[in-house]
Amino acid sequence: MRQVRTSQRVAVVVPAKDEAERIASTVRAARAIPHVDLVLVVDDGSEDDTQHAARNAGAVVVRHSVNRGKASAMETGASVVAMRDAEDAPNRLLLFLDADLGDSAVGCAPLVTPVLEGHVDCTIAVLPPQAGAGGRGVVTGLARRSIARATGWQPAQPLSGQRCLTREAFEAATPLARGWGVETGMTIDLLVAGMALQEVPCDLRHRATSNDLAGQLHRAGQYRDVAMAVNARRMRGVRLSPDTYAASADQQQPGQPYSAYPRG
Repeated sequence: MRQVRTSQRVAVVVPAKDEAERIASTVRAARAIPHVDLVLVVDDGSEDDTQHAARNAGAVVVRHSVNRGKASAMETGASVVAMRDAEDAPNRLLLFLDADLGDSAVGCAPLVTPVLEGHVDCTIAVLPPQAGAGGRGVVTGLARRSIARATGWQPAQPLSGQRCLTREAFEAATPLARGWGVETGMTIDLLVAGMALQEVPCDLRHRATSNDLAGQLHRAGQYRDVAMAVNARRMRGVRLSPDTYAASADQQQPGQPYSAYPRG
């Protein structure tokens, strides 16, 4: 666990593609989160005015000329933040936010404190029910079962992309899983590396995926990517034995820090 550094700053990293309508409000809300001194938007090959809307709202903008996917945008953002970290100061914490949160992005503020104070290495937002969501939990169930088999932890929202973590934790999770498998892969990698995670309720609203054809295709792509991330780790033996995490798994409580290794 890290040494507590109350002066440590936070960099918000927002992967974005074709989010011109919402990115400005997301950036402005992210800038209002305590301890945030940098909001970085990675425009991942947008065909609309995302980059200019983000820059006008006060973000630093980095652009991929072609769409390279969320994981690549996250890695680009983390690299740019590292270049901006001062040599004589602690590395900034990384707070990853989805681009479509709009004004509700400020609701991610509770993710920062547990990491800033050194209680955990990574926090994950638990969102309230989203109006218009049409999924049946198939992809979420796959991710939750896979994480539990590998680490003993059963997160409430394993696919949540709103995460605050230390630089050390981010590096432990790289290279990131591709596509929609990035969150599941990251969770497994961090827990196998001996780090502590915590889910934190956050009052957030984002664009929900409906149950029309486009929504079903989206969820099919999610299922494929989560399965690929899980299978890749299974083939490489990235998991812990049940004996290692048995005590922690038995004692886990919703909303409390979890580490696969027993804590004193």
